Amino acid sequence: MRRPLPAGFAERLEHVVGSAFVIGDADALVPYGRDETPNLAPALPDLVVRPGTVDEVAEVMRACAEGGVFVTPRGAGTGKSGGCVPVHGGVVLALDRLTRILDVDKADGTCTVEPGVILETLQQTVAEQGLFYPPDPASLSSCTLGGNVAENAGGPRALKYGVTNTYVLGLELVLPTGERLRTGKQTTKGVAGYDLTSLVVGSEGTLAIVTGITLKLLPSPRFVQTALAVFPSSEAAVQGVNGILGAGVLPRTLEYLDRASIAAVRALNPPYRFPEGAGAALIVETDGESEQGTLEALSRALDACGEAGASDTLLATDARKQREIWQSRRLLSEATRRIKGRKVSEDIVVPRSKIAEMVARTGALGDKHGLLTCSFGHAGDGNLHTQVLFDDDGELPRVEALLADLFEATLALGGTITGEHGVGLSKQRYLPLELSDEAIALSLRLKAAFDPAGILNPGKMFPDKLALRAKKRAQS
Repeated sequence: MRRPLPAGFAERLEHVVGSAFVIGDADALVPYGRDETPNLAPALPDLVVRPGTVDEVAEVMRACAEGGVFVTPRGAGTGKSGGCVPVHGGVVLALDRLTRILDVDKADGTCTVEPGVILETLQQTVAEQGLFYPPDPASLSSCTLGGNVAENAGGPRALKYGVTNTYVLGLELVLPTGERLRTGKQTTKGVAGYDLTSLVVGSEGTLAIVTGITLKLLPSPRFVQTALAVFPSSEAAVQGVNGILGAGVLPRTLEYLDRASIAAVRALNPPYRFPEGAGAALIVETDGESEQGTLEALSRALDACGEAGASDTLLATDARKQREIWQSRRLLSEATRRIKGRKVSEDIVVPRSKIAEMVARTGALGDKHGLLTCSFGHAGDGNLHTQVLFDDDGELPRVEALLADLFEATLALGGTITGEHGVGLSKQRYLPLELSDEAIALSLRLKAAFDPAGILNPGKMFPDKLALRAKKRAQS
């Protein structure tokens, strides 16, 4: 489905952004042909274009619309679903030069940024003014806010504070036609018209190019307290989660590790040494405006864990111990990768009460297909990062068969196939398991309203055959 570029097209873009920011050399294109999705074949674009202003973005999109050139928007490339892989060639529109924090308004609790701003940079900048931007995906030191908006990024703090969509008040957009549009508001309340802002958030770059973002900020919590509870089993850990929330405690984070994840981390000699035989663990973190109140909430949480059968608890009494607990948690990705040569990391979500059952089913599916699995993630909202571990390409058919079973089991328990990573390329074949034909058809009509020529991030989210079928239906 690749299309040849129109004659003189590269030169036209060079006139818009400057020759230094139009990349056509084959070797230089290689990094733009992939993201951090494992086991996904790269796909090179014909050109990479790096505009430096919103006007340049609009001119590039206008040129692509007139030439019928496919456009794949790209932030930092930290996604894990193939959302920025240019499967049909064309132009990769890299937004890494749009990096300004345009405004931080402490009085109104808002800020306005360009899409290329690194998440951690924004968090540090607003923290200097006593403000707090909560979303915290694992890639926060490298991911961009434009990418966070595209994927509706979450992270461990989503239990208490919500995901990216909770904080996006308004957007500046460039449509696939090159038109510019502002959506949303500058205020924290407002219900005038359709909520186009929320429609674009999480649309994975298929509807519009995000060129400006207005975000809601919160006052920084003054105190944060952290603890770790170890359980004999996943079932006991889930009872601990239910007990914590049932006691009226809403933790800042409530992270879960299963037995296999703990064993993998222990092999790397982490700062916190999990006890031998640990069947599951929870990292519990509370925050608030008073040290006493924050500690009291954490104490109630640990009491609930004890009542659920926790075999060991560790209260981080200082910043060093807090770091040790989180450093141990952050070893999970590396630790699970070392068990085998390769892995697939999924991000399913089930109701909290079904976590233990989902972990058990995942283990049974591993046994069925002859593959190792483990699970960790955000227990408070049921978001499990299920790891499927294998050695080489020869096992990929079994991996794919396991994933199909995994998603069916997830949906059977009332869950969803993706909580954070998005559909992109890696899960589009499974989307019809979750969404009805009618829902997909309506989604594709919305896509056509924004992108009538179908040039923006083609081949993502919806399988091409479904998009083609819907287009034929609309034309008949």
